[in-house]
Amino acid sequence: MYKIMIAEDDCIIASALKNHLSKWAFDVYCVTDFKDIIGQFKEFSPDLVLLDIMLPYNNGFYWCSEIRRISSVPVIFISSASDNMNIVMAMNMGGDDFICKPFDLAVVTAKIQALLRRSYSYHGQMNVMEYAGVVLNLGDASLTYQRQRLELTKNEFRIMQELMENAGRTVSRERIMERLWQSDSFIDDNTLTVNMTRLRKKLDDIGLGGLIKTKKGMGYVIE
Repeated sequence: MYKIMIAEDDCIIASALKNHLSKWAFDVYCVTDFKDIIGQFKEFSPDLVLLDIMLPYNNGFYWCSEIRRISSVPVIFISSASDNMNIVMAMNMGGDDFICKPFDLAVVTAKIQALLRRSYSYHGQMNVMEYAGVVLNLGDASLTYQRQRLELTKNEFRIMQELMENAGRTVSRERIMERLWQSDSFIDDNTLTVNMTRLRKKLDDIGLGGLIKTKKGMGYVIE
């Protein structure tokens, strides 16, 4: 599980970020003492930091430079001060990306996942997808939930991968069938129904019976 530290003075924004990212199975910590961000950084040891520019006592630029003294952990700045000067300053101080307020939570999640992939994939740490405690291992086509493990067939794995890549958005049956064609087996509407039924039965056996929802006339969604 990846650990994310949020240094954001606006408690509403911080809470929204924490609640949303926790659904993606990230371990999230929100800074509470803005006088000692480094102390909390050392104690929590995050894999990525979300850092606002406008903070009490010292700004985000200062704290990013302090983090860079002791760590190369990825840092994403989030700020409404999104003029070119601040963006350039953020990068020069050691930031890896910049997100402008107001932001879409889905965009924040995508940027975090992309940065984690770039930062850790070569160390073998980013070979999974996580959502709401469900972990899909891309290396061995298995699924884990609350210490329970499922071995998935090639088709079941590709269905789960497609749905988890689009978590919160409805995926059409046609799109899933296109994904399954990659398995070199004949896929029609009935074949998809059979695979989906088997997958749902497996998920139900480990307490995930309601994970995949049907949107009548539209397709399927994980939410």
